[in-house]
Amino acid sequence: MARAFDKVAVSEERFGRALVAFVALGFGLLIAAAVAVGWNTVRTSQHTERVAHTQMVRQAIADLQVDLEQSETARRGYLLTGKPLFLTAYRTTGGVIPGRYRLIRQLVEDNPAQIARLDRIVPLLQRLTVLRAKSIAFGEAGRLTAAQREFSGDASVPLMRAIRYRLRAMASGEAALLAVRTAQQANAARLFYIMAGLASVLLAIVATLTLTVVVRNTRALTASRDDLRRLAGSLEDRVTERTADLAMANEEIQRFAYIVSHDLRSPLVNVMGFTAELEAAAAPLGELVTRAEAEAPQILTEEARLAAREDLPEALGFIRTSTAKMDRLINAILQLSRQGRRTLAPEPLDLVALCDTVIGAIRHVIDDRGVTATVVRPMPTMIADRVAVEQILSNLVENATKYLHPGRPGTVTLSARKHLGRIVISVADNGRGIDPRDHQRIFDLFRRSGTQDQPGEGIGLAHVRALAYRMGGTISVESALGEGATFHLTLPQDQTV
Repeated sequence: MARAFDKVAVSEERFGRALVAFVALGFGLLIAAAVAVGWNTVRTSQHTERVAHTQMVRQAIADLQVDLEQSETARRGYLLTGKPLFLTAYRTTGGVIPGRYRLIRQLVEDNPAQIARLDRIVPLLQRLTVLRAKSIAFGEAGRLTAAQREFSGDASVPLMRAIRYRLRAMASGEAALLAVRTAQQANAARLFYIMAGLASVLLAIVATLTLTVVVRNTRALTASRDDLRRLAGSLEDRVTERTADLAMANEEIQRFAYIVSHDLRSPLVNVMGFTAELEAAAAPLGELVTRAEAEAPQILTEEARLAAREDLPEALGFIRTSTAKMDRLINAILQLSRQGRRTLAPEPLDLVALCDTVIGAIRHVIDDRGVTATVVRPMPTMIADRVAVEQILSNLVENATKYLHPGRPGTVTLSARKHLGRIVISVADNGRGIDPRDHQRIFDLFRRSGTQDQPGEGIGLAHVRALAYRMGGTISVESALGEGATFHLTLPQDQTV
């Protein structure tokens, strides 16, 4: 079943990756299609502008041709009838011909072939203009007969024919160019519709894939949320069960420690009592040896003398020292056991006042050792067991004043800060420091670090850690040899919650 579950998980993972890859690819293609559509739109706009430009050229050529024809018709009417109406029409239509020419030249300036055709029309227009002006001048002078004779014999007719031919050539060139540009415009429009359709298809695919991903992720999140709810419910039950088991185990350990320490004390008291009796008996024995040396030295051997005066007192001294040490250890175990059974009573604490109280309680020790103690103000407030916090800080401050660096005056600094909803109380010193390899072992029972030149049994920091754990906190140290040490006590801000 586990293998099948793994295969399903792997398949779903691969499917999810493939789906995400397809969606990413679809978005990439959609962006590419959008860019292509934009590019094609610009191209279509350019083709449309070119088609419109060609239409303008064709219209300008047609307008020039119409104006030439109308001006020639008006000239002939005037020469035949002499009526001023035809003269006015001639001047009106003839006056716009230079402007028509300039417009055409401006429009075809990017077309060398059309410029060449236009250049061949220019001399023809100039000659025609001269002939027209001459015949009109005769008519305005009242010499219509001479004007008619001049008109019938001039070359205006072949000039007009030549101009019409070249204008038709220009119009044909523009028509051919219009056909090409219209085809390009149609191709661009067709390509635009194809790209737009492709973009629509891609958009539909991307939308479908995205919707699929969203639906799958939503279902997965819903399933995960349901699983988390079930796990949270079971976890709460497990935590409650484990907490009860831990409390029972803790009570059992404390009871065992109390019983063991109590049972150990009985034989220890016997040993201490018999040791006192042996010491009391050793005194008369020593006197007897002294008397024997004075009155009957021949009955006293060297071994008896050494046993009475050296071996027996030395052995009794060792026994006395060992029993005293064992007595201190048993008292420490009993103290730990009693602290474990004590009910915590959280209350609002003013940490500044509490630190001042701790320092004041051991002020004589601090002054005797030449240590400067400082409390950094202000400090956050908290709700905790006053006795436990005082015991922890008292132990840490006393240790800081005990393990001083021989080369500098001792300093101890107490500070507190709020971090992630918890209170961190720090006790920093400039003493001899702690080897990083011993940062964890110093909190173990009966374990010490460094040179053992100070009294102690290795119980204080174990007691500190036990109290910190009981209050739902932790204790840690930052230190290096020769650089002092900083102990961090982290506790909940409100232990009643």
